Amino acid sequence: MTLSIPLAGEETLTAPARRLLEAARELVERGEATVSAGPSGAERRIEPTVLYPQPTPPPPPVPPVPQTLHVLAASRSALLGSERLPLTRLEFDLLMHLVAHPRRVFTRLQLLNAVWGYEHAGVRTVDVHIRRLRGKVGTDVPLITTVYGVGYRLADDARVVVDRAG
Repeated sequence: MTLSIPLAGEETLTAPARRLLEAARELVERGEATVSAGPSGAERRIEPTVLYPQPTPPPPPVPPVPQTLHVLAASRSALLGSERLPLTRLEFDLLMHLVAHPRRVFTRLQLLNAVWGYEHAGVRTVDVHIRRLRGKVGTDVPLITTVYGVGYRLADDARVVVDRAG
């Protein structure tokens, strides 16, 4: 919005025009408007600076704290929170092997030897068991990391507690 106000004759302005002029002066004083000369130079133009309220950005999402997987070695079971996971014998053995060697990467053949005890099963058997184990634990809990072209290892941010007496 642009207001054109003549330089001379301010005393002849009507009461509403005077209030409008005062409001314009307040806008200029607060830095919410600018004053410029009109095309003829005989008038001043007051142009309000449009200040749109800036929406406050939503706070960044807080990443959920991964749940801790409790492995009860003596009873060969695993708990996620208070929920018991229905792990098969091989899934449990695979989990225990990866937990026992947290930073080590294993090839499929190494896992077949260590968990299955033989090499003659297809190496894709390991992939199937890894997929099932991940599915039972859920996608919200980081557990097993795929090292492409090599094999698998326990995830760095996996939260696993092994209770050897449980």
